[in-house]
Amino acid sequence: MDKPNGFYDKNKTKLDDLITSDDMLSYESIMADGTKFKLFYADSMIDKILLSEFIIEPLLKYKNEVEIEAIKKSMTLAELEVIDNVDDAFNAIFSGNAIVTIEGVEKALSAGITYFQTRAIQEPPSQIAIKGPREGFIENLKTNLTLVRRRLKNEKFKVKNLTLGKQSQTQIAICYIEGISNEEILQDVEDKLNKIEIDNITDSSYLSKYLSNKPFSLFKQIGTTEKPDVFSSKIVEGRIGILVDGSPIALTVPYILVEDFQSPEDYFVSPYRANITRFLRLFALFLGIILPAFYVAAQLFKIELIPLGLLLTIASGIKGIPLSPSLEMFFTLIIFEILNEASIRMPKYVGQALAIVGALVLGETAVQAGIISTPAVIIVALSGICLYTVPDMVETTSVLRLLFLIIAGSIGTYGIIVFTAFLICYIVSTENFGVPLMAPYAPLIPSDLNDALAKNSMFNLKTRPKFLNSKNKTRLVPPKAKREKDK
Repeated sequence: MDKPNGFYDKNKTKLDDLITSDDMLSYESIMADGTKFKLFYADSMIDKILLSEFIIEPLLKYKNEVEIEAIKKSMTLAELEVIDNVDDAFNAIFSGNAIVTIEGVEKALSAGITYFQTRAIQEPPSQIAIKGPREGFIENLKTNLTLVRRRLKNEKFKVKNLTLGKQSQTQIAICYIEGISNEEILQDVEDKLNKIEIDNITDSSYLSKYLSNKPFSLFKQIGTTEKPDVFSSKIVEGRIGILVDGSPIALTVPYILVEDFQSPEDYFVSPYRANITRFLRLFALFLGIILPAFYVAAQLFKIELIPLGLLLTIASGIKGIPLSPSLEMFFTLIIFEILNEASIRMPKYVGQALAIVGALVLGETAVQAGIISTPAVIIVALSGICLYTVPDMVETTSVLRLLFLIIAGSIGTYGIIVFTAFLICYIVSTENFGVPLMAPYAPLIPSDLNDALAKNSMFNLKTRPKFLNSKNKTRLVPPKAKREKDK
């Protein structure tokens, strides 16, 4: 008696076309009662020991009723799912699962036996901290979720999975805490992600453009981090977190500008030390952006802005330089950016040598040749160092430095003041997911100032940030209040 068409027979053409690729394999054999079965899997993404011991062996020995649920119970695997759609089968295979099709059975089984090499968990290079956790995200989504789960052992911590990218079929995880995260923001994030139509998503930076209200803005509107402890802390505050398979950089929304002036280490040192370093970062960033422009504007338009003693020193240094102050500074900045870019792209040890030798040799030779002046080299070097005190804003601040330089060389100090006023107005008017970029300063939210640019004692951080509009406002009960409550 002929058996009815099963899952493989109905989708034979598509499944056979799949294994025309050399890394896609199939295995066909017969059960103890004579029923045929066939497996499909990706050669480089599965654990073949699990395939043999927990799928093939039970099927070869199976003698009971040929029914999908009964066959499923015969396999001692944690991840077993019944599927009835060939597209779901393909997605499972490309995710590292094995598909089991059985003669006469209309549905198939997806067995989770994924195994492939991943990078070891280590400290992220862009967010190094002397004190605090050292773990960083890697390119594997499940590992990253594990790092977050270890820190949020709570049934209210939820994860929503999405698959984006027509060709890449990249897995996305939206993380939030039920009852704390703002549901309107969560729904807005889901809606924006579901509207994405793109062939390939290889990194979380692809999503940040779609999530931004102003995707062409010079200022970023989506928070980023490579540290699971920072990611978890932001979720606990009421933010929404987004993890992308294949990317070590996690996204958080909503984002405010002061986040980039905060460091994970600030929460492991005294508030006094944290405040000093935060304001030092702010001052260094301002100095790094304005200093080259101010130097050029003072030389061209307002020489009296420079103190007399310093002016005499500068005058002796720039004597005989053939370039105008603005061209000299622009040329020096370009050289610095080229050296910086080359040191990043070249092999590690060659890049270090290039950064040191190139800067010293080129700088010294250019000064001795009279092409650029010593003050210009010092100012550009100091400006570059200052910008890297806030590494998450380097992309924005390096462009702003160049814009300020062009304006200073064209209009002078008046142009610097006008452009600064324009930037302030622009930043204040920018918002994403209903949260102003300059919160909690514009608009002013006094209760949120306890952990903005200035950091107060941990016991003063009683409530979650108001600009996030969380359902659960309380995040800390001071020891004294707790003792009185217990009494």
